[in-house]
Amino acid sequence: MAADIIKSDRRIVRSKAALKQALLTLMSQKPFASISITEIVELANYNRGTFYSHYENKEGLLDDILNELISELVKSFRAPYEASELFRIDELPANAVMIFDHIFQNASIYTVLMNSEVLSDIREKMFLALKQILIEDLDDSASANGLNREFHVIYSIHAVLGLVFHWIEGGFNYSPAYMQEQLVRIINWHPSTIMINKKERK
Repeated sequence: MAADIIKSDRRIVRSKAALKQALLTLMSQKPFASISITEIVELANYNRGTFYSHYENKEGLLDDILNELISELVKSFRAPYEASELFRIDELPANAVMIFDHIFQNASIYTVLMNSEVLSDIREKMFLALKQILIEDLDDSASANGLNREFHVIYSIHAVLGLVFHWIEGGFNYSPAYMQEQLVRIINWHPSTIMINKKERK
């Protein structure tokens, strides 16, 4: 009985993985709106019955892809402080920043999504997920310095995601290690003065 359940679970995992890959392949070739369920199942080498046993429609399949990505994104974001009670940003080692590793490991998926009409959906899901965990996981120490906590959280997330999206759109032209190092440098850079380059003005 247990063996049958395991085999059934494995079949479900395989079929869902094949359907996800088929949808992503099709999205790399044409707009999501023009993709049919028939195309998805034919490419995945399954039938429509298998599809509808897992999803109500292609939007549900896409949501499954996005939710899985977001879950992994959240884990990678939490990695630097997951096992700590006190998170010292000024002592954060670059190799503890895992978000760029996650993005790079799923580069093909993120590239397809970023070049599709569902870009706004993935941006919003990523933003809302990170906003929620920042508010839930970290205490309100910013308010002690007169900062509006919501503003600080929104600013921080947009800064990180802006860097991530720029990296993806640039075709991953820098290594994850370089991006980790640069993010840590940016976080810890607090200049008191900045020189104005007037020679470049016109």
